[in-house]
Order: sequence, then C-alpha cells, then structure tokens
Amino acid sequence: MQLTTKETSLLKDLADQEKLCIDKYKKHASAACDTQLKNLFTNLASVEQTHLDTLTTLQSGTVPPTGTGNTTLPTFTATYGMTDSECKKTDCYLCTDVLAGEKHVSSLYDTCIFEFKDTGARDVLNHIQKEEQQHGKMIYDYMTVNGMYSG
Repeated sequence: MQLTTKETSLLKDLADQEKLCIDKYKKHASAACDTQLKNLFTNLASVEQTHLDTLTTLQSGTVPPTGTGNTTLPTFTATYGMTDSECKKTDCYLCTDVLAGEKHVSSLYDTCIFEFKDTGARDVLNHIQKEEQQHGKMIYDYMTVNGMYSG
C-alpha cells in the first residue's frame, strides 16, 4: 500500500498518541493503590503497545491482519466504600486522566478512518478504535463499581 503524505502524517500522530497512552498506563500502574487498577493499567499498556506495533506496520505500507481483540471485559469488585480515602482520590484521579485520554484517542481514530483510501487500512484503524472504546468502558466500569463516576 502506498501512503499519501496526509496518511503518513496521521499515522505519526496516532503513533505519538499511542506512545503517550503506553507511558501513562505504565506510570499510572505504579502510582495506583488498588491491585485491580494496577493490573488493569498494566494490561491496557500492553494492548496500547500492540496498537503502536500495528501502526508501525501500517507506516511501512503493509496492512496487518486485525486479529480478534479482547471481547471479554473484566469485572471488578468494589475496593473503596463511600468514604473518600487518599487512595480512592488518587485512583479516581488516575482513572479520570486515562478516561479522558481514551476519549481523545478514540476521536482521533474516528477522524483518521475517514481519511484513508485503503479499505484494509480503514478496517485496521476501525478495529483499534473499537478497542480504545473498550478501554474506556473498562475504566468506566472500575470507576462505577468504586463510586468514582457520577454521570
């Protein structure tokens, strides 16, 4: 596949965002108090690395297979009660930060999907966007179970 200048630029932007997501998830995993949240952030960092690898393949002009992705969302048990402990405040802040990031990245993928002429590339970007939306759902579920999300 021959990429246009615009497609090349968009892939670079997406890759930069994926690198930021990887970095945040790793740092937030070490800062989180709750073991469930540490594990969630560590797992999401791994998936974001897969996204970055996929974008790198696209940047080389090759459309990789989309794979199946993880369709089973984790379930969480409440760690925090109704009181606001320092750990709950910290974990809520970390979740709020990455949830905003997932919303932003998903939006970027949405825009980029429309800008690619190759159907296979569009399908790959669409697949990644769906996974980004699943990440947001996981974070939302964790926050809801722990009384951190008032929506």
